[in-house]
Amino acid sequence: MHTLYLDAFSGISGDMFIGALLDLGIDFEEFKRELAKINVSGYDLENEKISKSSIFGTSFDVHMHHGEKDHGFVENHAHHHNHDVRHLADILKIIDDSDLKDAIKEQASDVFTEIAKAEAVVHHVEISEIHFHEVGALDSIVDIVGCFVALDLLNVDKVISSTLTDGSGFIDVAHGRMPVPVPAVMQMRVGSQIPIKQDASIHTELITPTGMGIVKNIVSEFREIPSELTVEKIGYGFGKRETGGFNALRVLLLEKKN
Repeated sequence: MHTLYLDAFSGISGDMFIGALLDLGIDFEEFKRELAKINVSGYDLENEKISKSSIFGTSFDVHMHHGEKDHGFVENHAHHHNHDVRHLADILKIIDDSDLKDAIKEQASDVFTEIAKAEAVVHHVEISEIHFHEVGALDSIVDIVGCFVALDLLNVDKVISSTLTDGSGFIDVAHGRMPVPVPAVMQMRVGSQIPIKQDASIHTELITPTGMGIVKNIVSEFREIPSELTVEKIGYGFGKRETGGFNALRVLLLEKKN
């Protein structure tokens, strides 16, 4: 079994996390086969080895077949009677009905519930009312389940992280302006001691709700790279946002010294 270290100098999102783990050498075909156990269609996975600032890493993306990605939850109640939204219960059922390993089902469900709970507090609605547009739901299911599939394929049993870095200022979203860290990310700090420092030179979100939900679920401690372990491999997963800096998540696969 391995320990994974997250060097989150430019935040974390679901696709950065998966990209970084794929960059450690996961067999992409095997990864796709495992994800197919969710039994949903309508997406393609892209895994591209690219260079940024002359450093090579992996860019991972989920391409939806119908319409653009719709990140995050939507609290517009006019949509409630539409068939194009999925509530938390629908998403948990999709995960539960899948052929994934029980541990992966449980972790993915916990992350979805964690994010929905945070969104419910922020938007002052019941957790049962929180919902995704259908495309956003599928995108998030693939992202979140994919993180746990990748950890399983790498035989990771412990995750340690640096302090997370987020941007600062405000971002403009469909519902207006949001402060960074975005409210759902900030809300997930409740009941935890996840350390976040803000980079005043970056005026965008670096930590997404998905990234924060995953960190809260998997990271057992926040510290420097443990010197008692040997670094076996290093991977880089690139983010999609142009931040003006090097937007990547660096991960280290560690094992005990013999």
